[in-house]
Amino acid sequence: MIRNPLAVLGILAITAVPVLAADTSTTVAASRVENAPPGAPYEKVSLAIKGLPDFIPTMGMVYVDPKTLPGGPYLGYSRQGKLIDTVYMIPVKDFDAHQKIAEMAAPASRVDHVGIYYNPGHAGMAEPHYHIVLWHVPKSQESLVEK
Repeated sequence: MIRNPLAVLGILAITAVPVLAADTSTTVAASRVENAPPGAPYEKVSLAIKGLPDFIPTMGMVYVDPKTLPGGPYLGYSRQGKLIDTVYMIPVKDFDAHQKIAEMAAPASRVDHVGIYYNPGHAGMAEPHYHIVLWHVPKSQESLVEK
């Protein structure tokens, strides 16, 4: 039995404030990367990794925080500057060693679906790896990063 309903409401109000604040900060952080170019610490991948172009088919116009290389996250944008995907690159050896793979946060506000694609290696990550792609658009819009 609740003896003091006002006290219960007060406790609920106090505990709800941090949750609301967290939601607001997440929205602000997400809006910072929704359109290219994203804010610091992200920079064009072509500046961070020699040999990569500004636009990479299947990923888009790519930005990365150089401190997170080579794993990512990499932010991929359409040519119109809309965030399409967030990509992490995980070496095959980590899968083979049954390594824990966690903390794949999406800096944008929502993820529509996820794809996992094998890559034999490229500039910036020569070893075989998987691209784990967090798509921020429906499957029908993935082609926005094709050309």
